[in-house]
Amino acid sequence: MSRHIQVTIDAHGPRALSSFWRDVLGYVHPGPPGVDLPEDADPLAAWDEFLARVGVPEEQRNTRSAIEDPDGPGPRVFFQQVPEDKVAKNRVHLDVRAAPGLQGEERMAALEAECDRLVALGATRVRRHEPTPPMSAGHIVMTDPEGNEFCLD
Repeated sequence: MSRHIQVTIDAHGPRALSSFWRDVLGYVHPGPPGVDLPEDADPLAAWDEFLARVGVPEEQRNTRSAIEDPDGPGPRVFFQQVPEDKVAKNRVHLDVRAAPGLQGEERMAALEAECDRLVALGATRVRRHEPTPPMSAGHIVMTDPEGNEFCLD
């Protein structure tokens, strides 16, 4: 039997980093437990109201955040606040599949377009790796707003 996973990411600002990854992955912020949100409601505002109502001090309201695949099959991504900075290359990183089924220049053009979109969201482009068939179709290394590496492939 396969297992479901949750990816956990350490962050200084869980809410901001989860919002970045929500936009990268096309995910959503779930609503608070027991709260039915109207379709046009802001789930983060609902969380603020929920946390205030249950007595969580304001300075503790940005200690965690999560995003989920609105279609269900993708892993939940959980962001937890940590005090320390990222000091080395992350040992696990996400590969964002931005050009499925494409090859060669068409693939690299799709990756470049996605790279531009993510830079506008706050990502940083690190370097481009050209295709080297048959072992690599090419990819672009990037970092999220807190410096965590990920690849567009």
